[in-house]
Amino acid sequence: MTPGAWSWNAEALVPLVLAAWYLVATREEQEPPRAVSFLAGCALLVAALVTPLDTLARIYLVWAHLLQNVVLAEWGPLLLVLGVPPALGRRLSRPRVVKALTHPFVALPLWVVTYAVWHIPALYDAALGRPGSLLALEHATYVVAGILFWWCVWQTEPHRLSSGARAGYVVAAFVLSAPLGLVLALVPRAVYGFYADAPERVFGLSRLTDQQLGGMTMAAEQSVVFFAVFAYWFLRFLTEQEQLEE
Repeated sequence: MTPGAWSWNAEALVPLVLAAWYLVATREEQEPPRAVSFLAGCALLVAALVTPLDTLARIYLVWAHLLQNVVLAEWGPLLLVLGVPPALGRRLSRPRVVKALTHPFVALPLWVVTYAVWHIPALYDAALGRPGSLLALEHATYVVAGILFWWCVWQTEPHRLSSGARAGYVVAAFVLSAPLGLVLALVPRAVYGFYADAPERVFGLSRLTDQQLGGMTMAAEQSVVFFAVFAYWFLRFLTEQEQLEE
């Protein structure tokens, strides 16, 4: 398969089904901005799984794999959670297991551990060697952990956090997750053996340069996204404090 080839991936059917379910579940309470956000999240997940990014991630480049992970664990889930209307959010939050898993002291560690565990070299290489099962499980856990992580940032149920708490939660997430990208950018050797057998070196990148570029991309992306979300909630916190003092 050439680096620019699109990938047929059955996993991409899941976001399509999710989009259809959303349109039915929100038919009486649709808010256009939220609907756009949710459907954009589904589209982003599909794109990560069928475009040449998936081909590059599965066969050629660590950089592409890390970018795909970011889409599945951060960007896609963020848009999905943003798109859930309050009424639907309340309904989805009723089960005890959801209340437990979306608690900040559960969701954040679960998201960080999910990210870290799948980047252990032995497991990372094993997942790429079994794209039909273990890699699919990796992708699924990224999306689920990402949704749980973002839930208490954007939803008020079942855990109603203050704006200041949400800002602090996002900072904690950045502090705990940033070292992974930095380590991959700074380690002086290629740690993932799977790509040693790649059919060609795409863009002329050596294995080490590829890994370093992936680590830097991950670190830079998290800096931008998490700072933007932090800034939003911190500014809301300051506004609320000013209103209390008036």
